[in-house]
Amino acid sequence: MRNLQVIEHPLIKRDISLLRDKSTTSEDFRIVMRRLASLMVYEVTKDLRLSSYPIETPLERTEGYNIADEVILVPVLRAGLGMLEAYLNFIPNAKVGHIGLYRDETTLKPVDYYAKFPPNLSKSVVILIDPMLATGGSASAAVRYLKEREAKNIRLNCVVAAPEGVQLLEREHPDVKVFAAVLDRALNKNGYIMPGLGDAGDRIFGTK
Repeated sequence: MRNLQVIEHPLIKRDISLLRDKSTTSEDFRIVMRRLASLMVYEVTKDLRLSSYPIETPLERTEGYNIADEVILVPVLRAGLGMLEAYLNFIPNAKVGHIGLYRDETTLKPVDYYAKFPPNLSKSVVILIDPMLATGGSASAAVRYLKEREAKNIRLNCVVAAPEGVQLLEREHPDVKVFAAVLDRALNKNGYIMPGLGDAGDRIFGTK
């Protein structure tokens, strides 16, 4: 799985365990999801380009830095919204697009219902945000929509990935790097990640 990077850290392992636990409340699930996403931001964005400018400290003149890349965050509705705030805390000037996809429970294929993106996708670092990479169908469709709008530098940040989803994305979009907190065992017959953490959207928003 050449396009997958699993971000290893003791704090991430702790938070994954809390997200897996079925007794974790929706309130705590949201808090832990934001915290875990914050831990992952550093790795997902570590290759952003910098520009320098002069600043005056209380003691002398030195060099300061800004992020030179324009960043566009694209959460996949609904569950991706649970990770968005963490990114905006670190990159407050990022622009935000949205893409709405749901998985048909019979065919397991993605169905789109909404898409709106900021301009300049072609010149920006585009970070697709979705907690779960299961079959890979929704992620692949989202990447395809972005590429149709001329996005070129796309990366995906998920929390839990299944081998099937990683392999599909690598096959259909080998230029897209996947950052995950954990690679789980497999999908069950209903297309859910095992052991997984259930439906992330339902657990974030308290729905069924």
